Amino acid sequence: MMCARRHGLWVPVLTLGAMLVAAGCGKSDGRREGADAGQVIPTVGTADGYVVTFGTDPNPPAKGGNKIFVTVQRPNGSPTTEGEVIAVFSMPAMPSMNMPAMRSEASLTHAGEGRYSGITQLAMGGTWEVAISVREGEKALAARRTSIVAKE
Repeated sequence: MMCARRHGLWVPVLTLGAMLVAAGCGKSDGRREGADAGQVIPTVGTADGYVVTFGTDPNPPAKGGNKIFVTVQRPNGSPTTEGEVIAVFSMPAMPSMNMPAMRSEASLTHAGEGRYSGITQLAMGGTWEVAISVREGEKALAARRTSIVAKE
């Protein structure tokens, strides 16, 4: 397994395709969306074969409104175009700071060729857990988890 440096962190790269997608990552210049604007989310504990990428604009995300980009590829490499993609951002409660748990959910719209986009509102800067689910009708296709650090 190889690793690539992303946003100050070392991220495992699982396949040549993942390396190619990761090579296109970086700050969004307003022209790149979908696979070119995100990182591949590893398939930890799942063997569904789907390749899911995730990115935000701005990158890194910030408190307030953020665009979300997700791409979904089937195990055979074809894009998932009929899917329902939902991204849930959550931050656990911080009792010592008298802060309740926070949550923001975004249903993403298909933008073509397996790319989905939407907007989420983050209530504050800090570390947010991101859960992405992909469904077609009643069938769950893929579920991925990652985390982001939003700027204040």
